[in-house]
Amino acid sequence: MYDFSYPLGNVVKSTRYQRGLTQLQVADMADIDVRTVMNIENSKANPKMEVLYPLIRALRIDARSIFNPELQRETPALQQLRLMIEECSEQEAEALIPVVESVIAALRTKDAIEIG
Repeated sequence: MYDFSYPLGNVVKSTRYQRGLTQLQVADMADIDVRTVMNIENSKANPKMEVLYPLIRALRIDARSIFNPELQRETPALQQLRLMIEECSEQEAEALIPVVESVIAALRTKDAIEIG
């Protein structure tokens, strides 16, 4: 099909597998037909925004992984963390900053001790 159909299909399929979802569950979550999910995963679809937007939102996919697959260097854990942070309110983000700084410092200290 189109060159951009492959990154979309790959990302949707891998995200669905990672989340332990069936194609039918994804279709229900995005309020689209299951055949549409199948066609997207098999790179046989050129979905309209009315399909693409709810699908990306339902699976919580970072759109950069579809539109800029060459930038796909983040691990699944970092992607998940980034999405969680992006959904925080400003107040939640401010409250999390010192917690995250403390946890990172503790982990790095632990790693330094184990290496040394």
